[in-house]
Amino acid sequence: MVADRVYTETAQRARAALAGVQPAPGVAKPDPILLADKVKKNFGGVTAVDVDHIEVQRGSITALIGPNGAGKTTLFNLLTGFDTPDTGEWRFDGRSLAKVVAHKTASMGMVRTFQLTKSLTKMSVIENMKLGATHQVGERWWNGLFPFRWKAQEQLIEQRADQLLQRFKLDHMRNEYAGTLSGGQRKLLEMSRALMTNPRLVMLDEPMAGVNPALKQSLNEHIRGLRDDGMTVLFVEHDMDMVHDVSDWVIVMAEGRIIAEGTPEAIAANPAVIEAYLGAHQGKSLLGEETPS
Repeated sequence: MVADRVYTETAQRARAALAGVQPAPGVAKPDPILLADKVKKNFGGVTAVDVDHIEVQRGSITALIGPNGAGKTTLFNLLTGFDTPDTGEWRFDGRSLAKVVAHKTASMGMVRTFQLTKSLTKMSVIENMKLGATHQVGERWWNGLFPFRWKAQEQLIEQRADQLLQRFKLDHMRNEYAGTLSGGQRKLLEMSRALMTNPRLVMLDEPMAGVNPALKQSLNEHIRGLRDDGMTVLFVEHDMDMVHDVSDWVIVMAEGRIIAEGTPEAIAANPAVIEAYLGAHQGKSLLGEETPS
């Protein structure tokens, strides 16, 4: 039971910071690391995302939930530069991310994973890990000609990669092809590779999708560990047990908009959220608007 857990000092601080925040859509946070205003994206005549305002509290684990088609992954893509919004502004740690391409957001300290893992299957696990490191001197062709310019950094990168593989219990697969990993192991590889950038914000898109029950608890612990190491976590998830188990704050989307925010306990009792998941609105818009018959 969540109520019986002994929270770490970092977790207690994260929850204390959010204790006085009102459970309302778009509510201001004490110390947001990510903010977005008026973010909108249409595909043809369909509005996929229409977010008036969203803030993610620094040092917390925030879950982004909602029914299928609510716009969660699309919002992830917009915030991380993998897609372009029609309108809107968003800032990470005080810096505007408008027109910043995806690989630049990662070097700024904001990384993401994908619902479908993106490991390079024909490369080894350790090679996948080393690709995640940023600002590699040897990536410049003229430096690549002179090993003395990049060899020391390469050794440090490999040491960092080995430490993370050990942390995520993938060290025994170090020299195996990434394509030989199970679905759950690929999730762990993608998460550990993301940490090679030394991020401040980690965004996880359905980390539990396709993961067997035995590995879910391990993933839960790893996600808590990110917060305990001082990182902020924002994740999309459909597994409500996992959401209740690890998150400090929950943001709910439906029909492209944010319809509720609050602690996991408050969200579980929110009538709008219950309607969104159970369909109690019976064909009516969750946003209080009339829908065409």
